[in-house]
Amino acid sequence: MHATLPALPSPAPLPASLGMLALLLRLGGNLLALGRRRRLCILTYHRVLAQPDPLLGGEIDLASFRWQMQLLAKGFTVLPLAEALQRLRQNRLPPRAVSITFDDGYRSVHTLALPVLQQLGLPATVFATTGFVEHGSMWNDRILHAVRRLPADAHDWQALGLPQELLPSAPDLRHDPDARTHLATLLDAHVKYLAPAERQRVIETLERHAGPVGQADQANQADQDLMLDHDMLLALAQAGVEIGGHTTSHPILSRLDDAQARHEICDNKAALEAILGRRLRLFAYPNGKPGLDYDQRHVAMVRGAGYEAAFTTAGGSAGPEHDCYQIPRGRPWDRRPLMFGLRLLRWLARPGA
Repeated sequence: MHATLPALPSPAPLPASLGMLALLLRLGGNLLALGRRRRLCILTYHRVLAQPDPLLGGEIDLASFRWQMQLLAKGFTVLPLAEALQRLRQNRLPPRAVSITFDDGYRSVHTLALPVLQQLGLPATVFATTGFVEHGSMWNDRILHAVRRLPADAHDWQALGLPQELLPSAPDLRHDPDARTHLATLLDAHVKYLAPAERQRVIETLERHAGPVGQADQANQADQDLMLDHDMLLALAQAGVEIGGHTTSHPILSRLDDAQARHEICDNKAALEAILGRRLRLFAYPNGKPGLDYDQRHVAMVRGAGYEAAFTTAGGSAGPEHDCYQIPRGRPWDRRPLMFGLRLLRWLARPGA
């Protein structure tokens, strides 16, 4: 069974306020481009939510994603990532150059983001993991779903697997309305940097204390059917979305030995190339903080795997000073159009976040 591309709705008119802001951003961006070498702003998204979710406050909802894309379409020059890199090297970037990327390979990129991108004629790149294609979920989503299921009287945090140093700040699920969000944040930050076996142990302990998935949870189960499947990957590629590598299981590469890290990089590339029937050109480091989440060993592995470029999460804009295997990207945190647009202009004006 093949995934069908989402139907394209009729383009919605740009709200007048966004139209005026887009005009001002174009003017400001054009002025910034005068008399200086132009830079590239690469935006990073992960999933797109149908509705806001308090446990996923860092992820964008569909309504916000739509106005951000509308503002990019009218106020900036959105380029395919590979083309943008070529233009950057050749000093041929247009003013206000932006590229759009998605990390991890969530299926909401296909079901929610793609129709908006197609409606507005915007290109994008998806950096996909392959360990969760067709089944399962990433470790962070398993944490979220377990935290949602924890009983309100849960308080034995040490039994849940929280280390001693986190216990004083563990929340009270009975009296704190933001407790689950706080607990999910604590666990995510802690578990992220554990060795894979220890990470699995902590998550399984949390899941046992959360209890089995109830029937009422089935319709909204956070760890079911979250990731792209084979057919969706193919459909995205057929729609013109470039697919890039992002490792098999999304580990912190610096926490693996060299053999494990090389397998994560190379096996992911081979799996995606087998699905797509084409060579992958681009790679994004999981988590992507230079010197913390990866180092020069992994840069060499990515180059040796045959990738042409690789991307970090260092923030700010890309310029001629950047190594083509450590190109920065920024995450657009702003939820108001004016601040979103001004942040992009600031990134385009100078290096650094």
